[in-house]
Amino acid sequence: MKLKELKPRKALNKAFLKVKPNRTEIEGFKINLIQLLDRTNDTESEAFHKNLVIDFLKKTYNDPNHFINTKGRNDLVIHNGNNASCSVGVIIEAKKPTNKTEMIKSFAVGDSPQEMISKLNAKTFQELVLY
Repeated sequence: MKLKELKPRKALNKAFLKVKPNRTEIEGFKINLIQLLDRTNDTESEAFHKNLVIDFLKKTYNDPNHFINTKGRNDLVIHNGNNASCSVGVIIEAKKPTNKTEMIKSFAVGDSPQEMISKLNAKTFQELVLY
């Protein structure tokens, strides 16, 4: 099976492309992303990093309109509403930044961009499909 890698513009629903962020939202995103990256720590656990992602999402996008927490065996979910009884809209599988063996990746096998191999058979992707 040959995988086709899509750029975000092609992968996104066209309706999302019509939403234009304002300068304040972009600056807020940049500040929160820098703060998230500065707080990562290679020696800390997956749970530590999951909490950093929760803080980033709450500050950047979702609070108070979307409840963010764990659910069952899912590391992190974003609900479609502001409480845990609302349906789940997004599932996030958290891993330590140093845990590269369990992550999905693409890598070049030649000099041209067409010679990319994607490693989808990774624990992170398997867990997302399972959950």
